Amino acid sequence: MTDFTSIFTPKTTIWRKAVFATFAAAVALGASAANAEEKFDLANAYGATSIHAEGNVVFAEALAEASGNDIIVTVHPGGSLGYKSADHFDAVRDGAVDIADTPANFLGGIDPFFLISSMPFLVKSVDEAKLLLEIAKPEYERILEANGQKFLYASPWPASGIWSREPVKTAADLASIKIRTFDPNGTKAFKAIHAAPIQLAWADVVPQLATGGIDAVLTSAEGGVSQKFVEQTKYFTEINYALPLNIVHMNKDAFDRLSPDQQKMVMDASALASDRNWAEVVGRTEKNYAQIKKDGGVIVTDGNEALLADLSKAGEIVLTEWLEKTGDRGAAAIAAFQEKTGQN
Repeated sequence: MTDFTSIFTPKTTIWRKAVFATFAAAVALGASAANAEEKFDLANAYGATSIHAEGNVVFAEALAEASGNDIIVTVHPGGSLGYKSADHFDAVRDGAVDIADTPANFLGGIDPFFLISSMPFLVKSVDEAKLLLEIAKPEYERILEANGQKFLYASPWPASGIWSREPVKTAADLASIKIRTFDPNGTKAFKAIHAAPIQLAWADVVPQLATGGIDAVLTSAEGGVSQKFVEQTKYFTEINYALPLNIVHMNKDAFDRLSPDQQKMVMDASALASDRNWAEVVGRTEKNYAQIKKDGGVIVTDGNEALLADLSKAGEIVLTEWLEKTGDRGAAAIAAFQEKTGQN
């Protein structure tokens, strides 16, 4: 019987060890190379042509260029990952999604402070919306970090108005009308003027319009243009209700595993996308109005003073209730905003 142990001479044992060592080194090198490229998914419930989805692309492209394609962000607009805006907070916290672009109002259930940007008639211009963000940002960052997330950037929608089947110029025109609102602030304000508000996620709006589940929509001209609202709601009434924000937030573990240089690249790309969106929103309204007219819609910009007066009163009620919920945090933010804008 052959003694196989004789085959493994000291020389062959050394050779085998060398082969295994080389193999292990190759595996380690391959793993290191694989880890050099970071790939992230970014979820956005709104369409690819929306101002925020376009900004996501700016962010992804800037980051890819700065990192030499070591950091790749794939943008998924239109809810294509299967998540609605209301799902984003949990999905990012749990690591199911790396990054999400979420309307701040959908984070109001996590902390009511997030509803400050959609406070009815609080801000009256893009500059004021930007000022409010600067005041609120530290609190946004704190809340997100406490929930395992990193604040990347925030930018506004064009001013919200009312899409409707018939012209809207007074509160009576909205009496019992089923109108989609996007957060508790809007729901309370429109209840106060005796409309019938229904809070809906964006993905549910078009189906509800088509089936008669709602008759009007509170959103920007931008949102309506992207979904061809004129096919169901011919009129857009300009009320400059609010310039609500979208917040882009990232799983903190995913951010923390990046090198300091890579983290700086992420934040620099965030600043670039944010600046682009804030600059874009200024001229976006004119572009959207032109598209509405081209599509056969009607824009109502005057003759609705009575409606604005009633909604402004309703907005004061909403602000009072919000201050009760947010306490000193909310009071300090509003006081700072009013002082800097001369609204005291």
